[in-house]
Amino acid sequence: MQWRSIVLGLLVLRLTLSCMMWLSPSLSPSSGFYHNFPLGFSLGMPRDNKQRQDDDDHLSTSEHSCRASSREGKAAYTSYFEDSHDEYAKKYSSFPENLKAKMKDMAKAMFYFGYDNYMKYAFPEDELNPIDCEGRGPDAKNPSNININDVLGNYSLTLIDALDTLVVMGNISEFHRAVKLVIDTVSFDKDSTVQVFEANIRVLGSLISAHILLTDSKHPFGDVGLENYDNELLHLARDLAVRLLPAFENTSTGIPYPRVNLKTGVPPNSVNETCTAGAGSLLVEFGILSRLLGDSTFEWVARRAVRALWKLRSNVTGLLGNVVNIQTGQWVGKQSGLGAGMDSFYEYLLKSYILFGEKEDFKMFNAAYASIQNHLRRGREACNEGEGDPPLYVNVNMFNGQIMNTWIDSLQAFFPGLQVLSGDIENAICLHAFYYAIWKRFGALPERYNWQLQAPDVLFYPLRPELVESTYLLYQATKNPFYLHVGMDILESLEKYTKVRCGYATLHHVIEKSKEDRMESFFLSETCKYLYLLFDEDNPLHKSENKFIFTTEGHVVPIDKRFRERLWNDVFPKEDSTDELGTQDLRPANSSSKCNRIPEERKYFLPLKSVYMRQIDQMVGLL
Repeated sequence: MQWRSIVLGLLVLRLTLSCMMWLSPSLSPSSGFYHNFPLGFSLGMPRDNKQRQDDDDHLSTSEHSCRASSREGKAAYTSYFEDSHDEYAKKYSSFPENLKAKMKDMAKAMFYFGYDNYMKYAFPEDELNPIDCEGRGPDAKNPSNININDVLGNYSLTLIDALDTLVVMGNISEFHRAVKLVIDTVSFDKDSTVQVFEANIRVLGSLISAHILLTDSKHPFGDVGLENYDNELLHLARDLAVRLLPAFENTSTGIPYPRVNLKTGVPPNSVNETCTAGAGSLLVEFGILSRLLGDSTFEWVARRAVRALWKLRSNVTGLLGNVVNIQTGQWVGKQSGLGAGMDSFYEYLLKSYILFGEKEDFKMFNAAYASIQNHLRRGREACNEGEGDPPLYVNVNMFNGQIMNTWIDSLQAFFPGLQVLSGDIENAICLHAFYYAIWKRFGALPERYNWQLQAPDVLFYPLRPELVESTYLLYQATKNPFYLHVGMDILESLEKYTKVRCGYATLHHVIEKSKEDRMESFFLSETCKYLYLLFDEDNPLHKSENKFIFTTEGHVVPIDKRFRERLWNDVFPKEDSTDELGTQDLRPANSSSKCNRIPEERKYFLPLKSVYMRQIDQMVGLL
């Protein structure tokens, strides 16, 4: 009998040690990645090899995407942390109401400090130089300065871009004043060469959003109607869109030129190369405009560009590149990723479907998302369990899926928010945690971060909103107080490192915290708006029976049945039918599929978050 006692004792000891390994951050099976971050990645083949292919032969695409969130043992895994006294659970499982109110006021004050100083020192110019307290317009002396001239057009950009933020913050009187200023002072009859994409998302999108808010009979934000308003903003929007249309002319593929002169059309020396995001992210604004006007022209050219790009994807990987020749259809840039040059193309496939109900858009999104998961995602199958490295999305060659470089950029931080909209909550949580870890280390996101060298590649931070946007959307999806802590961290970092005499300045160097004298318009239209909404639970946008979606520039537009009605079926030929799209019938975000359903038990995310936060802190110490 003695040997039985010995065996039983050994079994008890082994179980005890196993529990200790799971509960200890230094011993947990998943901690290897963080103690060796990020050199533990298996670089080379797409996410898995032959075994993955054999498994895929027996799985539909929707089943494949669900495996990570429907794994057996999830309940047992999370049970370790329920009712525990874990320090992270204690710290992040609540957020006091008085602190939430304080953060809301701080976000509002941040917006008004930038907005009021723009109006005082810069209007009617496009941007505020917050250090010198001066206005900034296009660089007329140096037309090749596209960093400035692609964005600025001598049309009071910052004021236009901020219109719907005023409504979101409840300042209807200032919104009315700003609308009147735009109507009275803004003209697009300018000798300004601007990037089509930037003019579309910043100016056209804001004019459309403000017009809808002014005329919405449901009054979700109260009665914001302006006396004697006669659709002037809609007329301005149409005027701008007409001036952008020459970009779609004289192009062999239907993919637009990247730039136009607002007065003369496409410049004679215009390049024939454009990025995928720039050419393929016009459909939301152009589509809404077409449906408001009853004129198919704008949606037709934007949709034709999307279809043209889609036809050029690799027939091996299903991926697109980042730069294309608009005349030949040849890929000049073969890099496929989630950041600059690609980001909003994916975003607008899904958002166009949500707004317009075109099944073609949804099928393209699902096919693109499957290709992203198969070829860009590296790391283990599940986000926060199993062996191997936690997932990361890398830049690959569009034709073979091989890694092209070892950096990711800050624009990629939008992707967790898009994953929330698509229903892939767990992967959204994991990717967001990675970007937040970088923010925690530097107090900002460097424009590029080299995950192999564990250091920034490009050191500036121009007040971008992408991480804030994903934080807000994840909070809306999970109601996990952790994301309020993230928002507070971001808000306090911005106050500490970027606030200057007359506004908030671009960080030139995220380590040294040196600054550049520029406050881009998206700081007011997106960064401040998402921070404010994160802490304003009672905002009409959250309480209204209306459903809203944000454009890629953060402009608010309702999900309205009138945008699903059109009278021009004949101008959308069936040449790009769903059969030709080469997509599989993936389940929509409201499917009963387990991976696409936000769990009823909100506490599901709390135990996971305590693990994520422990790992994030370990990452920050090593990055």
